[in-house]
Amino acid sequence: MKSNQFKMQDPRYQYQMSHTEKDDDQPDPGLDDILKPNADHGEDSYVGSGRLEGRKALITGGDSGIGRAVAIAFAREGADVVFNYLASEETDANETLDILQASGVNAIGIAGDISDEGFFQTLVSQTVERLGSIDILVNNAGKQQFVADIDDLTTEQFCQTYATNVFGMFWITKASVKHMPPGASIINTTSIQSYQPSAGLLDYASTKGAITSFTKSLAKMLVDKGIRVNGVAPGPIWTPLQQSGGQPAEKLSSFGQNVPLGRPGQPAELAPVYVYLASQESSYVTAEIMGVTGGHHLP
Repeated sequence: MKSNQFKMQDPRYQYQMSHTEKDDDQPDPGLDDILKPNADHGEDSYVGSGRLEGRKALITGGDSGIGRAVAIAFAREGADVVFNYLASEETDANETLDILQASGVNAIGIAGDISDEGFFQTLVSQTVERLGSIDILVNNAGKQQFVADIDDLTTEQFCQTYATNVFGMFWITKASVKHMPPGASIINTTSIQSYQPSAGLLDYASTKGAITSFTKSLAKMLVDKGIRVNGVAPGPIWTPLQQSGGQPAEKLSSFGQNVPLGRPGQPAELAPVYVYLASQESSYVTAEIMGVTGGHHLP
């Protein structure tokens, strides 16, 4: 397989973006299947080297965006993968499943809503039943909706954002740890919003602050079990989340242009960080948050 994964390039121009306007056909949550322009998840570029051979991974929100890129990278590194998705995202999930299975690993998609406390036990038990254990847990699923004025931010949205981004992460982590051996790794997707919150993302940004603190505290709690816990903080990444209400329509045309690199990132540009944190290469790394921000560095 030929790949540009390791070819030296000017990062400012590695991806050219255009026509990032709002798409009225995008539902909430959005679909990669109708995202325009298309995102790069590493489908044609990521080349593995066996760094996760034999590992068993559970990824929430693995059907699209960052989750899909991570699932592809894990599979090509040799890991068996279970990914979770919402029933409304079946189209994306089926496409992701085809890509993963083409890598020759055991890949399974499980539909369900992680904000429903009754679902997480089913997700974890089915993962263990199908894979035998959970060596890598990636808490990635997230909800983001832009609301400019606090008067328009409803209690329903605020609670739903927390249920998806924070409570779901807690429930799944608590259930998964029972099945994680020493050497296992938990990776939580936080955000630059945890450190540099934007107006209009009050509920989302505050959940990401909670995830950052949760990650660092959990790492200290689980160190005696030999389980490492880290987080990844993306900057502006082009995913369906942005086009389905995560950004205001008037800002989409310039999305990501305010970072030093001058463009939004692609999901494929995050996947190698997750691979590193999941692999034994990062054996001395825990309680850390790694930024992939286009130059808007973490404090």
